[in-house]
Amino acid sequence: MIEKCQLASDELSTLDVWNNTTVSGILSQLESLRASRLLVTDSTGLCIYDSTGDALNRFVLLPEVLSACQGNDVFTWRYHSGAMISRAATPIVDFGSVAGCVYITEYDTAQGAVIDLLLQTILRVTLILEAAVILFSLIYNRHFSRRMRAIMDSMHTIQKGNYNQKVSVGGNDELTLLASEFNDLTERLQTSEEKRRRFVSDASHELKTPLASIKLLTDSILQNDMDAETMREFVEDIGSEAERLNRMTAKLLSLTKVDGQPLQESELIRMAPTIRQVAKMLKPVAEKSGVTLELNLDKDSTVLITRDDLYQIVFNLMENGIKYNRPGGTVTVTLTRGIDLAKLTVTDTGMGIPAEALDHIFERFYRVDKARSRQTGGSGLGLSIVRAIVSRNRGEIQVDSQVGTGTRFHVTFPIFDTEVDDA
Repeated sequence: MIEKCQLASDELSTLDVWNNTTVSGILSQLESLRASRLLVTDSTGLCIYDSTGDALNRFVLLPEVLSACQGNDVFTWRYHSGAMISRAATPIVDFGSVAGCVYITEYDTAQGAVIDLLLQTILRVTLILEAAVILFSLIYNRHFSRRMRAIMDSMHTIQKGNYNQKVSVGGNDELTLLASEFNDLTERLQTSEEKRRRFVSDASHELKTPLASIKLLTDSILQNDMDAETMREFVEDIGSEAERLNRMTAKLLSLTKVDGQPLQESELIRMAPTIRQVAKMLKPVAEKSGVTLELNLDKDSTVLITRDDLYQIVFNLMENGIKYNRPGGTVTVTLTRGIDLAKLTVTDTGMGIPAEALDHIFERFYRVDKARSRQTGGSGLGLSIVRAIVSRNRGEIQVDSQVGTGTRFHVTFPIFDTEVDDA
């Protein structure tokens, strides 16, 4: 359109006289100037020629005309009411000065129809996309709500005490991870509940035995006439059962403390003095059983543990070595030192433990020889207590045994090399 205007302005600049007649004569010869409207003005904006005749001899103060009269080439366009309206204007230069301008308007409905179709297409696509987004949101929200509701229902079921509940939500997102963690939690809760029930059942069974013996003995005393010596024997038996009951309840309390009590503040101590103290306490018991205690504590080590915990570990292992030994046997306690670990080894020359029982000896109330355990006052809790204490103090415990030869327990702790008192 600017080229059309420039073509017209070049032809009009050759005129000596400017009026409607001369301008019409020039423009009628230019067939390429067909447009919806064509205006020619002088330098003041006065219309000299109008293809529609509406603005002839009137000032045309259109923005494009004013800009062209200042020497500028101008083009503007807009879309309105289904049509593309384009405007162009160029100055008419005569001997270096602006003598007027040529202004053309095109009213193109074909381009307008294309734009209108494009707008309608964009509108349809937008509506379809919005509908798809809304539909997807509703489906996802329903799917998400269903999966979340499954988790919530499982939680409510677990609150009622049913730990067998498992949730399956499918997918591979955060809810799937949440469901997996939830299932792991229910498994741990179920395991804990099974252990609790087994513990209560085993404890009830173990406590019932001495109570039943005491009841039987007291009934025998009350229902029968006995001489003083027989009654004395019965009373001694009652005392033995009561003492066994007392030891069992004490170990149950100790085990409960180990399970539920927070870890006390540890201290750096040497192991040898505590081992010697335990050996001193158990020496009368060992002599009564005909068992010899041997200590090999040349390579002492410093460990981070509470003195009470170390005492209980050593006491239970040495006491078991004495109880389940044979007359004339030996319990040997040895301290060795590695690069990073201190190792306590308690070895006895007793009856030994069968291979099939080694995996169970740390379980609560498990006893290899129940008859022998009752004779020696065993409750099946000592090794459970030892393992719990060792674990909570960053240690490890292992056992190896051979039937008829003896048993060896190995307890290892990290070494903390620092100067401490040997008290």
